[in-house]
Amino acid sequence: MFYILYGEDTYSQQATLTELKNKLGDPEMLSLNTTVLDGHGLAFGEVMNACNAFPFLSPKRLIIVHNYFSAKPAREEMDTLLAYLPELPDSARLFFLESDQLSEKHPAIKLAQSSSNGYAKFFGRLQGRELERWIFQRCEALGGRIHPRAVHLLAVNAGSDLQLLENELTKLVLYKGLREEPEQIIDLDVIRLSPYAAEANIFDLVDALGSRNSRRAAALLQQKLATGSEPFQIFAMFIRQFRLLIQVKECLAAGMNQQEIARTIKQHPFVVGKIMQQSASFSLDQLDSIYRHLLEVDIEVKTGRNDLVTALNILVFSLA
Repeated sequence: MFYILYGEDTYSQQATLTELKNKLGDPEMLSLNTTVLDGHGLAFGEVMNACNAFPFLSPKRLIIVHNYFSAKPAREEMDTLLAYLPELPDSARLFFLESDQLSEKHPAIKLAQSSSNGYAKFFGRLQGRELERWIFQRCEALGGRIHPRAVHLLAVNAGSDLQLLENELTKLVLYKGLREEPEQIIDLDVIRLSPYAAEANIFDLVDALGSRNSRRAAALLQQKLATGSEPFQIFAMFIRQFRLLIQVKECLAAGMNQQEIARTIKQHPFVVGKIMQQSASFSLDQLDSIYRHLLEVDIEVKTGRNDLVTALNILVFSLA
């Protein structure tokens, strides 16, 4: 049987794969009969050979192919694949895992939907209420309880990357579990422990600077100082944010898309998407000038010519 699991929600793809693998018998024996292949530059003959190989001390062989269709195989390769899949040996379980969305009219999807030995499922990113419901239920499954405001904060600031949310929820549940009577996770816990939530105010602050809203920018800065954020931490996040803006702006000028930029600057695609939107408020010359100004402030503070809180307030006012 063959499976095509496709879409941007790779976390749920992996969960489905794990669930189906658990039905195939002894995990140790199955691991001896598992072949994992990268679809880029892969000849279908390699897939066919792996599927046709007789399983060793196990009733089934597992073949996992990553992003074969996304790599756009040649027409001859695709024709060979479509002719072979209905004749797939009963001992083979062939999984195509695709991180991109495929068209419903894709010949492999149509074959999987119409064939008795095929299965195709789309895994789109969760959004809105569906995403918040997933966060709430996953937190309960991990043994925690979470307030709706904390759920919303995670959903807004961590995006729909379920693996990232799983990591943040695990951290929050463990943090609350250190108490004798675990309490409900609240929004302040998320702000304290999640770097994505901590960076959210910096995103908002830079947005206010980009729109030249000095009143809102000043209020956001005071809010961060009032909640106990260290001035040096705020300043470091400022420098990091504007450095990322410059990098993204340069990548966009080079014609890169969001995924390419994420790989180039080694940041999560969700973060890159937010920075791309933010970069529209600044020209590259403006960003270069701001970054030089930040370095000047750093020198002034370190040489004792200014204190950092005063410097931050002057900086926000001057940039806005």
